[in-house]
Amino acid sequence: MSNALTHIFKNECPVCHKGKVFTDKNIFLNFSFPKMNEYCSHCHYKFQKEPGYFFGAMYVNYGLTVAQGIATYCIAQFFFEKNFDFRIFPIIVAAIVLFTPFNLRFSRLAWIYMFKDYTS
Repeated sequence: MSNALTHIFKNECPVCHKGKVFTDKNIFLNFSFPKMNEYCSHCHYKFQKEPGYFFGAMYVNYGLTVAQGIATYCIAQFFFEKNFDFRIFPIIVAAIVLFTPFNLRFSRLAWIYMFKDYTS
């Protein structure tokens, strides 16, 4: 599992671990819409199996966004006197917007790795 996470964070092909899934090398600090390669440049593995293949990645993205929102709330609440202060909402929204490009890339990579053929 940790080995797969390492390859996901490095934006590597799930089969050969040499080609890149996204055209941009860094999945962390890139604020443009993600552009995926259609095939791996090394082993020619097709990343998008069928139209609508990445609809399931939206569920991964949703779970990741909810977890980040809850974590942001838990951290931000220590800086306010009340347990529930409405000034926390802009902080949570800013964190979610800031992490959106990373979440899009990570959720697609995680989706590809979840449905990779592990028998070969």
